[in-house]
Amino acid sequence: MNAVKKYLGIIWIISGPAVIVFMILQAIEKIGAANNKAAGITDAVLKAAATCEAHNTLLQWSIIILIFLPIAIGMMIFGKYCLSGEYADD
Repeated sequence: MNAVKKYLGIIWIISGPAVIVFMILQAIEKIGAANNKAAGITDAVLKAAATCEAHNTLLQWSIIILIFLPIAIGMMIFGKYCLSGEYADD
C-alpha cells in the first residue's frame, strides 16, 4: 500500500502544474474569443454590450484562477508528502 501512495504522490505532483497550465490556456482562449467577438461588431450599442461581456469573461477567469491556483499548489505539496512517505503505514 505504501508503494501505491508513492505512485499516487507522483500523479499529484504532475497534476498540479498540469491543472495550472490548462486553466491558463482555457482563460486565454475564452478571453480572446470574447474580445474578438466585441471587436467584430460595428453597431455602437451592441459593441458596448459585447465589450461588457468581454470584461465579465476576464473577471470570471481571474477569479477562477485565483481560487484554483492555491488548490493546485496544495495538490503538489500533498504529492510531495506522499512521495516522501509521510503517510506510510508503519
